[in-house]
Amino acid sequence: MLIATTNDLPGYEIEEVLGEVFGLTVRSRNAASQLGAGLKAIVGGELKGMTKNLEASRAEVLDRLADAAQGRGGNAVVAMRFDTSEMGQVWTEICAYGTAVRVRPLR
Repeated sequence: MLIATTNDLPGYEIEEVLGEVFGLTVRSRNAASQLGAGLKAIVGGELKGMTKNLEASRAEVLDRLADAAQGRGGNAVVAMRFDTSEMGQVWTEICAYGTAVRVRPLR
């Protein structure tokens, strides 16, 4: 599955636009992670636990995005974007969205 943030794929022709697709997850942070993040905020620096969680979440939503595109008959997604938002005090929504397309290599 080709996934690109661009509106086209160099070397490929878009044969058919299949519509918007997305992959979504909602994650909660555990109490220990929250406490560690609060302490780290005082002294500064990277929140490694949070970074790993976000990396895992993005990989998960990309897999779900690819599954959604394949479910529509696509073999690529163009104009992919990530969106992240807070839901309440401890929930985070991570979404990847784009346009499912069917492409073929240029000859």
